[in-house]
Amino acid sequence: MSDRLTKIGVFYDGNYFLHVSNFYNYDHPRRARLSIAGLHRFIEARISQDEGRPGMAKIVDSHYFRGRLNATEAQQRGSVLYYDRVFDDILMSSGVTTHYNPLRSGASGRRGEKGIDVWFALEAYESALLRKLDVVVLIASDGDYVPLVRKLHALGTRVVILAWDFEFTTDNGSQMVTRTSQDLLEEASHPIMMNRIIDEPRTAGEKILVDDLFVISNADKKGGTDAPKKKNAAAVVEFEEPTEGEVGDRMESEIFSLKNGYGFIKYPPNNLFFHHTTVENVDFSELYVDDHVAFTLTHNEKGQLVAVDVKLLEEE
Repeated sequence: MSDRLTKIGVFYDGNYFLHVSNFYNYDHPRRARLSIAGLHRFIEARISQDEGRPGMAKIVDSHYFRGRLNATEAQQRGSVLYYDRVFDDILMSSGVTTHYNPLRSGASGRRGEKGIDVWFALEAYESALLRKLDVVVLIASDGDYVPLVRKLHALGTRVVILAWDFEFTTDNGSQMVTRTSQDLLEEASHPIMMNRIIDEPRTAGEKILVDDLFVISNADKKGGTDAPKKKNAAAVVEFEEPTEGEVGDRMESEIFSLKNGYGFIKYPPNNLFFHHTTVENVDFSELYVDDHVAFTLTHNEKGQLVAVDVKLLEEE
């Protein structure tokens, strides 16, 4: 048996990882975020096990890619800058190199990550080539990464996809579905459906690894109270009370309250429910009570009026 170390590179699509972590924190019975360190231990153990060489697979390179607010915008968002730094510290402590691009508005006005996927692919390919990686682990779901997987295979590098497929019904009756690209799964050397392993671990050892995947403390949660949060006095926005609208109308109002993964928007005579998955240009955890937002009126499966496509408006 060879005593050569299996060298692993891990590459995070940060927006996707945050989406999955939010699901476990807000909507899954575990009510806890994913642990970077625990995920790395799982990857090393799983690849060692698959190769029949316990302890002989090690992560030697890892990278995290995501768009985020610039410093000025983050400072206006209360404690966002602090929590960004906390997460950076977590990534650094696990040896993860961070790559951030500023969020930019497109023609539609919606904020998005520009060029992150290209940067992701170039770094993954370069690392596999220069470090002679045996395995590249992609924490991603987008079919746009299929050409990257094919290029990595041409180098003789195996590609593992950590995938999460899940669906759930919100407290207000809306159905939410997340699916990994089937093309991406078919191209991978070894797709691993993480949601199945987490929900139904097959062995006692696997259960220990699964439990280690989650942060024990939920101290990083924000927005779990109805109490207004302190804001920059210069960032207060005045607006008129919303008028009655119809389904499909684009409206503006203020956030009335924030719960654990969902919230309500002021809309007299009632308040409108919205879910964290419908927030467009910032993460749900970056929202605060009294924030000025735009949203679209729609009906959920029960015929109730709710808000979707929720967008934080620029503060003046």
